[in-house]
Amino acid sequence: MEKNHDIEPVVVFAGTIWEAELVKSLLENAEIETFLMDENTGTLAPWYTAGGGAGSVKVVVSNMDYEKAVSVVSEFENNNRSEG
Repeated sequence: MEKNHDIEPVVVFAGTIWEAELVKSLLENAEIETFLMDENTGTLAPWYTAGGGAGSVKVVVSNMDYEKAVSVVSEFENNNRSEG
């Protein structure tokens, strides 16, 4: 029986357009391919995007890169909290 190796998109972060762009850049520096969902809403109406809530911009990666991506996002969130 063959294993199913389907590649699925997975959301690893949701926030404002600015946060999402930062996370996307960090993930790409870690050699993880990413794309943004709901990016237009975050760009055209940034006041509408609640960090992680309704209308947020989502950073999406492949399920194959999920564990590595979560590690990068966790480090970003920890650093972001310690600066605030």
